[in-house]
Amino acid sequence: MFFMVKEAKPIGKVSPFFDNINVAVIKLDKGLKVGDKIRIAGGTTDFKQPVKSMQVEHEKVEKAKKGDAVGLKVKEKVRENDKVFLVK
Repeated sequence: MFFMVKEAKPIGKVSPFFDNINVAVIKLDKGLKVGDKIRIAGGTTDFKQPVKSMQVEHEKVEKAKKGDAVGLKVKEKVRENDKVFLVK
């Protein structure tokens, strides 16, 4: 279960997901940068992936800060309100 994760700290949540292009919008509670590894977990979701690229307001960025909503290509289907963790 995602709430028992000890090696990761929560950095935001999915809001929303565009399944036609496999892009999740993640509302950040903490910063994120290209090269970080994230875990997305929820009721039926649980996978890890590296951040290869991301966008803020349709502009490609290398890093994003708390409060940003970033668009991120994901390898699996995610759902709105799934939690996003930064994995060490």
